[in-house]
Amino acid sequence: MMKHIFSLFFLTLSMAVFSQVKPGIEVLRDNNFDILKGKRVGLITNPTGVDNDLVSTVDILAGAADVELMGLYGPEHGVRGDIHAGDHVANAIDEKTGIPVYSIYGKTRKPTPEMLKDIDVLVYDIQDNGCRSYTFISSMGLAMEACAELGKEFVVLDRPNPVGGNIIEGNLVEDDCVSFVSQFPIPYLYGLTPGELACYLNEEGLIAGGKKVRLKVVPMEGYRRDMDFRDTGMPWVMPSPHMPSPESVVYYPATGILGELYFLSIGVGYTLPFKLICAEWIDAGNFAGRLSARNIPGVEFRPIHIKPFYSTGQGKNLQGVEIYITDRIKAPITMIQFHAMEILADMYPQGRIFENADEKRFNMFDKVCGSKEIRERFSQNYKVADIEDYWNKDNESFRRKSSKYHLYK
Repeated sequence: MMKHIFSLFFLTLSMAVFSQVKPGIEVLRDNNFDILKGKRVGLITNPTGVDNDLVSTVDILAGAADVELMGLYGPEHGVRGDIHAGDHVANAIDEKTGIPVYSIYGKTRKPTPEMLKDIDVLVYDIQDNGCRSYTFISSMGLAMEACAELGKEFVVLDRPNPVGGNIIEGNLVEDDCVSFVSQFPIPYLYGLTPGELACYLNEEGLIAGGKKVRLKVVPMEGYRRDMDFRDTGMPWVMPSPHMPSPESVVYYPATGILGELYFLSIGVGYTLPFKLICAEWIDAGNFAGRLSARNIPGVEFRPIHIKPFYSTGQGKNLQGVEIYITDRIKAPITMIQFHAMEILADMYPQGRIFENADEKRFNMFDKVCGSKEIRERFSQNYKVADIEDYWNKDNESFRRKSSKYHLYK
């Protein structure tokens, strides 16, 4: 009897580990590309646009019968992922397919009428990281806007929200902080898949002055809202160089806002991007002890000593903490960095970050936060309590509003 129970347990575990969510591109292919047949197609994608066998969506559509792939559109990092973060993406010809590649990251971020004149439908297939400040959803929204203005169809091949579809944190973007890292009035962690977000933007009148695009979403199969990326069984392809694993996605919102100040190392330039908070003047043991004493739900800390290979603190002996998010549902992910900033301000004179960091970085910090209020309130006393309510004030109203566009349970 016991042997049977163990066999059943391991069979169930094996099925859980190896079950795979089907991304939108596979569902589209299973349906013989029906919504694209006979149409001239453009594709916005990058290396994350692959099926579960790691075949590129570019190559899948280029080889599809009765589908004419006319153009590729390169967001940040480029269609084939050969452009470094922040670098200009140039117009080119894709070497493998011979198809023109148009840049939508550089001087042009919204596809122009000239770029779209030879297509009937623009397809979007990118694995996002579920965080507002990542530029791919900005590219998606601006492309939707261009298609709405020109009467073109827009199709989203859906992919998971790798943090999970139930986590919402951060105030809505305010008018004076709208930018390419905060293009739309949504929370910092918005809890939607790309397809759901496209529906939200379209139906809530947030693109093209309220004009709607002819939108179709090809949903995934087997996806649930409570999944993080590891639960999907899908292969992870880096959406950008500092996202080497699905784990990186959960830590990005924990330190990425702080990282915009380039004052402390957050592990970018070391082997643990977004997982660290370190500086030359920090005592690792004391800092880790103070953070651990807060008993932040779902988070643990340990002292660490590093020497970054590049970026902030390059070649210097730094120390601080390594962050462990043990329960992403319970953890106040985005608040972790502010707890650290509060403790550092209390421990060290140079820890009062807004009195010591380069003021030229404050504008980007505000844009990523989506509001100047976060910096202005926090810098008064360096207390999490002074910003927590403001940061979370829109969460439940957005949750209710956005739930109308859920495609998955």
